[in-house]
Amino acid sequence: MSHDTLSEVLRSVRLRGAVFYYVSCGDEWAAESPAACDFAPLMPGAEQVMMYHVVAKGASWAAVLGEPPVRLAEGDIVVFPHGDPHVMSSAPGLRPARADAQWTYATRNDPKPIPVSYRGAEHVSLTEPAPDAPTNLVCGFLGCDRRPFNPLIAALPRLLHIPASGDGDWATHAMMRAVGAAQSGRPGAEAVLERMSETIFVDALRRYLDALPDEAGGWLAGLRDRAVGRALALLHATPADDWTIEQLSDRVGLSRSALHERFVHFVGQPPMQYLAQWRMQLAAQRLLQSNATVAAIAQEAGYESEAAFSRAFKRIVGASPAAWRRERVRAP
Repeated sequence: MSHDTLSEVLRSVRLRGAVFYYVSCGDEWAAESPAACDFAPLMPGAEQVMMYHVVAKGASWAAVLGEPPVRLAEGDIVVFPHGDPHVMSSAPGLRPARADAQWTYATRNDPKPIPVSYRGAEHVSLTEPAPDAPTNLVCGFLGCDRRPFNPLIAALPRLLHIPASGDGDWATHAMMRAVGAAQSGRPGAEAVLERMSETIFVDALRRYLDALPDEAGGWLAGLRDRAVGRALALLHATPADDWTIEQLSDRVGLSRSALHERFVHFVGQPPMQYLAQWRMQLAAQRLLQSNATVAAIAQEAGYESEAAFSRAFKRIVGASPAAWRRERVRAP
């Protein structure tokens, strides 16, 4: 279908990039990054903080703590969608230096990208980048909303490795051009870096989706399935419609039981339950980004009364629409 479900979800969860580092590494080096929640102050208002690394030059190894390492070649991208503590190093098994979250916070407003260096297990602040080092990485953070409903994050692995190949090489080259523009102090360069990190993440998702094996499950794999992908597109195209499982199954071309079973297999919940949660995500976005009344938002979400909408919202989100709006508006 023409409806782009993935793009709509990415817009709804407010994907955004922030804080960038140009990392220069010696012949032997290792660095450990703590959980992304330690860096939450860098991205006020972001409920989910992800970390990513682009290998601009040389090679590296990446590993979630306690998991086998993955080798990264020049041009590769690695993303940690769940914000897991992880290690980046020149070889597996090296003793890493733990990143200093306080230093990261203290330098958050420095001109981007912030140059740093790793030699062995030593972290060194630099005043200028060191592009002649054996290995260079561009590292940064991505933030997005997790509540009320973000079906994408749960569908991603703890470590998302996107090798450099074919059409994907443009992302690394574009990022390096943006880094160069930022280093030269050109106006607007930091904003370009932010947009580039978002673009790289979206491109990584697309390439990950293309590479999923036929037997894969999860929400992203569901987008690719003929029946489930069509059902998701229909629900996302007109979420306020008075959908029933009978109507949806007729449009998809499966029996109710077959659609239910296939949808649960990929998405992890029945279609109508998914729709209810997605409606709450859209409603929450409207509550946050507009001055519309709760009654008006209830109608937009497909509810006949404000009371019915408020009950559903509190059941799914854990707070009334008005209370949720007040809480989020007060948040930094």
